[in-house]
Amino acid sequence: MSHPTTLDQGIALDARGIRFEGGPQLVLCASLFYFRLPREQWRARLAQVRASGYTCVDVYLPWNFHETAPGRWSFEGRRDVAAFLDLAQEEGLYVIARPGPYICSEWDGGALPGWLGLDPQLRVRQHEPRFLDRVTAWFDQALPLLAERQYPANGPVIMVQLENELDFFDCEDRTGYLTALRDQAVRHGITVPLIACSGQGDLEGATGDVPGVVPACNFYPDDDSPYIEPEVRRYAELLAERDLPLLITETNRRHRTLRRLLASGASLIAPYLQSSGWNFGYTPSAGNWGRPGNLMSHGYDFGGYVSSTGTERPEYAEAQILARVIDTLGPRLALATPTGPHMPVTTDFPTSSSPSALRLDGGGRLLAVPHLGTRTGTGTGTGTAVVNGVPVAVAADSCPLMLVDVPLRPWGHDGTLTLASADLVAAGEGVLVFSSEVPVTVVVGETRVEIPAPAAGAPRRATAAGLTLVALAPGDAVRLRSTDRNGTVRLDATAPARHASAPVAVRRARRRADTAPERAAGRHELPPTLESLGVYRGRGTYRTTTDLTGVDELLLVGAADIVDLSVAGRVRPTIAGFGATRRIDVREAAGSVEVEAVVEIWGHANFDDARLPALRLGALRGLGTLWRVRETADVSALWSVHGHWAGRPAPLRELGGWSSTRVGLPVTYTREIRSATAAALHLKGVVEPVRVTVADGEPHTVHAEDPWVPLPAGTHRISVTLPHHPSGGGLRAELLGLDPVTDWTCSAQDDDLLTGFATEATPGQEVLLPLALAPGEEAWLDVDLPASHGGLLLRPDGTQVRVTGWAGGECVGRVWVGDRPDFSGGDANVLWIPPGWSGLTLLVRGGAGPEVPELRTLWLESSD
Repeated sequence: MSHPTTLDQGIALDARGIRFEGGPQLVLCASLFYFRLPREQWRARLAQVRASGYTCVDVYLPWNFHETAPGRWSFEGRRDVAAFLDLAQEEGLYVIARPGPYICSEWDGGALPGWLGLDPQLRVRQHEPRFLDRVTAWFDQALPLLAERQYPANGPVIMVQLENELDFFDCEDRTGYLTALRDQAVRHGITVPLIACSGQGDLEGATGDVPGVVPACNFYPDDDSPYIEPEVRRYAELLAERDLPLLITETNRRHRTLRRLLASGASLIAPYLQSSGWNFGYTPSAGNWGRPGNLMSHGYDFGGYVSSTGTERPEYAEAQILARVIDTLGPRLALATPTGPHMPVTTDFPTSSSPSALRLDGGGRLLAVPHLGTRTGTGTGTGTAVVNGVPVAVAADSCPLMLVDVPLRPWGHDGTLTLASADLVAAGEGVLVFSSEVPVTVVVGETRVEIPAPAAGAPRRATAAGLTLVALAPGDAVRLRSTDRNGTVRLDATAPARHASAPVAVRRARRRADTAPERAAGRHELPPTLESLGVYRGRGTYRTTTDLTGVDELLLVGAADIVDLSVAGRVRPTIAGFGATRRIDVREAAGSVEVEAVVEIWGHANFDDARLPALRLGALRGLGTLWRVRETADVSALWSVHGHWAGRPAPLRELGGWSSTRVGLPVTYTREIRSATAAALHLKGVVEPVRVTVADGEPHTVHAEDPWVPLPAGTHRISVTLPHHPSGGGLRAELLGLDPVTDWTCSAQDDDLLTGFATEATPGQEVLLPLALAPGEEAWLDVDLPASHGGLLLRPDGTQVRVTGWAGGECVGRVWVGDRPDFSGGDANVLWIPPGWSGLTLLVRGGAGPEVPELRTLWLESSD
């Protein structure tokens, strides 16, 4: 196989950077996802990226968006990725395509289809035949579309990413797995560079060091960290040793940070989610990061330069200015190599611990001087940096790209630009144009000029050594069209301001008499998973009758995602524990009672989080298992101690009660536990993870989020290993004797069934909001909406309700009002109805909680 740096198909990579289009390129790339936008908006969003100065988009291809059920493929309508790629080319953009198979992206299951978990032998993201067979089926669909649209012959695709941040995942054979993916890409005719990104800096962990797979890096630093530059430079150096460029395939969105990455040697800078979008329908993920159980919102927005509704934020102008600097310096910057500042730089403001500089091709340096302070009060927040003995002004919250000792010959002038303290956004024969909000210092040869801070619409001019120097306010620099030699500037017209409309209350709706049909899904001894019932997105209902005589509590094990449980007619508060074991008090129920559970899939886990069962990658959804608790016993005492200086015979202590000076080292506690029935061991007081072994089985890690160990009937030798922590609160252990609740009837409502019902023309009775509901009660509402050029934002207001919306024949999203789990992403309280998506139907479900479920009103505003 040829080395990726010696490709002859139009893309070349080496330590100096990326070459295509006949020369070196420094690539700014924005994430833009076709599956998170209406098809009608694709072209406008692509054009918006190109107008920002970015030249490339990266795009995931979600496997489970295209294989909607096993063997059922869809590439039409909003799934027509080929059309999206063709539009990107028409708009003058290159594409980095990311077909996975795993993509993360806070998407349902990280794009791995939900049914993969039905095969107990299939192991996702491993060099394992069953998984690779399924991946082959996906790649057989996706890769030909990319191969047909590769640069330079037929399309815009300049790189293809295999997998995504594999270094976060416990892959047993990285080399074998990435080799298999690489070989499939080659088999399908992919000739552009194949890349694999590391999420936490483990290049080998991301690529398996497979020949022909180029390592890339994802960086998500604190934007205010002074240590970004030395970290990034280290990776630039490591890759240069392999004769490869630094490709940053994901990073933060602030251009102050992106400038620091550029000056540290990056050839590709791809801030993640510069152009935001929406998670339509049942596509958001569950358990993204941080505290377990986060749900991703309908809005998919992390503050990028374009909002979910298409509004350009202040960072959009920052993008345009940075792009102008890159264009102005051209190949000299694209071929630059990292170097130290090689000059004294001191500041009176917080800055990098080790500023970065680039040695420009043809001479001179580019120096990044970040001001990590912020503007306070009414002051300007301007600081002073001393560069090579020359004091220069630097605005707070900025990072000017200063030029030092740069030859001016390429711009038709003999001499040297000894120092320029501001961004150079245009250069021509006899004229240099800078963008700045503070005074600009320029030294040409030995001549030093101070240019006062320009104001909007009021350029500042000066001359030095036969050059005309122009300083523009950033807003004018964005609109710069041309500059004459005498310093006359021509600006494009200012875009009209967009004004948000005031919210309008919608209080009328039509309530349907019918409810959505259910598909019978059989009778089962124990509750099956929803995926085994053919529900990969949607919900299901489980029903049974059980005898609770002498039973004070139930134990629910493995339920996910959203469970509305009713026992003896009483609806319990909604459970969203993602598989965490829950105790349910049923002392008020007696005798034979009905049990019903409605279980909704918010989304499959997109990250591999071992702390909760349903947050493991590939984990299935459903009710789990419901147990009657027959007896409870305290088993905290009589544990034998092994570890530190415990001798023979082993001392007997309470669990966690051994005293030792060896703080933090592991101690093992062991005892026999007997149970005539299935049982659950509950370790109360777990803080740090502990290791539990049953008999001679594999050790099992127990976390504070789910401190339970299931046990079959019998006698078991239990070992609990934990770090000695004398300051801790100690552990208690109790054993719950269990027997299962059985004989369940099931029904299913997948997203196709629900969407079909929602989009039917069904008569209804007019109702006025507020609408009160009983816990567990549902109402289907049809709502009339006005037309809107840019779409409509709908904000439900109420208490203890979940609202799902449909429009234009598609589920637009879900909102949870009232007590709810943590959410990530954009505004979790709104639904967006795209322009042209006719009709609006809402499913409103009441939940149990401290307040009566009620939909008070619907606030509507235009997103134009």
